[in-house]
Amino acid sequence: MSSAAAIPAPSEAGAPKKSKKKLVILLAIPLVLIAILAGLWFGGILPPLLGMGVDKAAKHEKPGEISKEAAATAKAPVFLDLPDLIANLNVGQRRSAFIKLKAKLELSKPEDVAVVTAAMPRLQDMFTTYLREMRPEELRGSAGTYRLREEMISRANIAAAPARIVDVLFSEMLIQ
Repeated sequence: MSSAAAIPAPSEAGAPKKSKKKLVILLAIPLVLIAILAGLWFGGILPPLLGMGVDKAAKHEKPGEISKEAAATAKAPVFLDLPDLIANLNVGQRRSAFIKLKAKLELSKPEDVAVVTAAMPRLQDMFTTYLREMRPEELRGSAGTYRLREEMISRANIAAAPARIVDVLFSEMLIQ
């Protein structure tokens, strides 16, 4: 009798293996579903299917085409000419160097023209003061022009505080 009690029944020996398989399957199925849903979401397939982030009017447009509503609300850019700026550059002990700059300001709204025009003397002063501290080496190449543009935009937004300057467009820049 003791030998019969020591030998496990076949159903008891196979039970732990089946429970591990069930556990793996129960964990694997949700993980696979989450991975598929994440792939669809980040792939951009799932949000439109759920109606998120896409206008119903925009669904019927071709890529690159602007809707009639967006074209009606889009405003033409507003440009304001800056007076010519002429300043001497910081060259230290070397021969004098000058910069002549013609530029236009791009404004965000047509209503900002009056505010920026009223602040024009302050803008000219800030730009000229900044240009006088620049060295000719700092203005070389497209990177120098880009830095100058970004600095002028930030100074223009400070000087014409309620108005917003979107961009500074250079029509002429001569360094002598």
